[in-house]
Amino acid sequence: MAEDDLRVIKIGPLGPHANNAYVLIDGGSGESLIVDMPAEGEKVLEQAQGTTVVGIVLTHAHPDHRLSFDLMTKATGAPVMAHVEERGISEEKVTRRLSDGETLSLGSQEVRVIHTPGHTPGSICLLAGEYLIAGDTLFPGGPGHTSAPQQLQQVIRSIVEKLFPLPDDTVVCPGHGENTTIGRSKQEYAAFASREHPPDLCGDVTWEGS
Repeated sequence: MAEDDLRVIKIGPLGPHANNAYVLIDGGSGESLIVDMPAEGEKVLEQAQGTTVVGIVLTHAHPDHRLSFDLMTKATGAPVMAHVEERGISEEKVTRRLSDGETLSLGSQEVRVIHTPGHTPGSICLLAGEYLIAGDTLFPGGPGHTSAPQQLQQVIRSIVEKLFPLPDDTVVCPGHGENTTIGRSKQEYAAFASREHPPDLCGDVTWEGS
């Protein structure tokens, strides 16, 4: 890895919910950023070994994304970051609250915070070079799970307005499952948008099947 390279390591599936976690590493400084803390956190720590962990970012605070909270915070001593509107985690566990458009420094790299509410009020994605760490906002084939029609409409707006303007070759790295790209997601969404949908649509929605 060249000194100015950004390396994105995907670890998963982890635990009973088949979560993914990510370690972002700046080649020049050896600094790293961990994204999410699911079960089997020791596997995430193994990938971060030899780096200086400067922060742990929660894409959102659902329990399956922070099952290794105690293990990983104790092992790294790194600050925990979550969006200012994410309230599913006790305040004393969050070191720093993030805002939409904020950038996190990782050596010579900049990681941009994108607020994408819908799955939860404070869900975020992280843009690091050509990689979008998407949490549970966007998956191959559809958006993240929603519990009410208003939440589905909100997550769709987040995806269309905040994520689809990114380059088509941006790699979407979700909180569960396989990667996709922005270009492919836009094509899948176009099929969804071309059809009528019931006003109460929500839950596990897919672009091509719902």
